[in-house]
Amino acid sequence: MRSIAQTQKRCYTVGAFIMLHEEHLRTGMGEEAAAFVWETVKIVVISLAIIIPIRYYLVQPFFVKGASMEDNFHDKDYIIIDKLGYRLHDPKRGDVVVFRFPQDEREYFIKRIIGLPGETVAIRKNTVTVYDDDNPRGQVLDESGYISRNQETLGDLTLRLDDNEYFVLGDNRLHSSDSRRWGPVNRTLMSGRAYIRLWPFNKILKIPRVTY
Repeated sequence: MRSIAQTQKRCYTVGAFIMLHEEHLRTGMGEEAAAFVWETVKIVVISLAIIIPIRYYLVQPFFVKGASMEDNFHDKDYIIIDKLGYRLHDPKRGDVVVFRFPQDEREYFIKRIIGLPGETVAIRKNTVTVYDDDNPRGQVLDESGYISRNQETLGDLTLRLDDNEYFVLGDNRLHSSDSRRWGPVNRTLMSGRAYIRLWPFNKILKIPRVTY
């Protein structure tokens, strides 16, 4: 009986040790899980603190939709726009710009800036002419650098731009809904200039500026 009692005592001791060990493991695992969750939360918060200002103030990604900017940009091209530049200076003629559609600001359009604030833009016989203080008789734009030879700028209009208004056209003039149809774009609607194309990989390109 004595040996049996001693054996039972040892069993109780071993059992208590195992229970304490398991409790310690559970406590340790709980602390590790809590530490993991906290580290994850910190990473997410720090990432958002970095990404959100970059996306809002510096750059923003977009997928091109449609064919209005062919042959320079195609449907599903992935581009990054420069948002900071237009906070420092005004948009320039020839810039490819992403903006909110004036008739539905939930939509984004991509076009090329042709006319600047205060200018008069005239389209006749497949020719775009810009009138401003430096060119009172008009400057016929040479667009051969970004428009293919089979394109034609249809339309017969003359439009005077107010302050903060820009006249935009698609490079695919025969298949583009642009300022010829729904008028100029206000400066406040512009998100930024198309800066680089990242997709498709075989067409990665820093988008060049145009000079006239």
